[in-house]
Amino acid sequence: MNKKTVRDIDIKNKKVLMRVDFNVPLDKDLNITDDTRIQAVLPTIRYILENNAKLILISHLGRPKGKVADGMRLTPVARRLSELLGKEVIKLDDCIGPSVKDKINNMKEGDVVLLENLRFHKEETDNDAGFARELAGWAEVFINDAFGACHRAHASTVAVAEILPAVAGFLVEKEIEYFEKIFKSGQRPFVLILGGAKVSDKIGVIDNLLDKVDTILIGGGMAYTFYAAKGLKIGNSKLEADKIEVAGDILQKVEKRGINLVLPVDNLVARKLQQGVDVKIVGREIPDGWMGLDIGPQTTEEFKKYLSNAETVLWNGPLGVFEIKEFSKGTEQIACFLADLDITTVIGGGDTAAAIAALGLADKMSHVSTGGGASLEYLEGKTLPGIAALNNK
Repeated sequence: MNKKTVRDIDIKNKKVLMRVDFNVPLDKDLNITDDTRIQAVLPTIRYILENNAKLILISHLGRPKGKVADGMRLTPVARRLSELLGKEVIKLDDCIGPSVKDKINNMKEGDVVLLENLRFHKEETDNDAGFARELAGWAEVFINDAFGACHRAHASTVAVAEILPAVAGFLVEKEIEYFEKIFKSGQRPFVLILGGAKVSDKIGVIDNLLDKVDTILIGGGMAYTFYAAKGLKIGNSKLEADKIEVAGDILQKVEKRGINLVLPVDNLVARKLQQGVDVKIVGREIPDGWMGLDIGPQTTEEFKKYLSNAETVLWNGPLGVFEIKEFSKGTEQIACFLADLDITTVIGGGDTAAAIAALGLADKMSHVSTGGGASLEYLEGKTLPGIAALNNK
């Protein structure tokens, strides 16, 4: 990575402003249901505190659209972070203004302050220079460790980095290094697993990786747009009708290059997308009135054959509607199979990362990305504004 990291800059006894991604899932009682994103930045936080710095953390949570929303306050995050660090994290009720200034001016070395949800101010998503100046005014150094927000050109990811010395935290460094490793030196055979609902989300990834992959395994709702491109019956399955032609083009491209593109040979189907419904296994044609909601057992075995010969696997998108027990088996079985392989396994963020975390397999993978949209854009070969804004080595 050609960007400076927190190791390349003097932070001793300084005020450090650190952008983190604490956009964590909360239940109806505002309890955190998955603290992966908080755990992921602990190494950077601990390094900063070891250097006697005063640490000011900034994050968004949800999409409050520029208005204060009590259900999107960062209070539960401050509570959880305090537990993980074994010290009090002081949570403020805003991220700018006189009350914030007073608290920051009274910070002692080793103190940790978490400012309130950045997106309570619409200037954050507007990448507003004035708002960024106020945030930058709290500190002498800026560290971006919010990989999940690096694809957003917002005030706290881009404009602040143009004001203060700006470097990457350890999480951002690790994310970029794993993706760069895949692009530059991913060992072959290289297998790409793609799932999720939409072909449209993955076109850029396929195009960008065509010269690097040997096999593409396709599951999830997107498989049925490929079925339609091949003239197969899909019943009531998920379909992006305007992407049938695109799916057909992809099939031609991979054939020309000699890449294996493997579609499900059997499917688990139901009449409704809900828990407790009757399900059955069918082949490559989905009957009328039924919808494909997971890969079938034969497909799982077929996928395993390709994976058992792989050296590098990149997975983005679940293979069924894994949130519902009846349609989770394909994703679960492939995840468990991958966990036992001694190869490089990189999991794109978002739903795939959530599935791996729910199965307790995150530590069995080489790398699980914390950024859904960010990892997708990086895999498409796009420049992430939050990374581009950091100081070069």
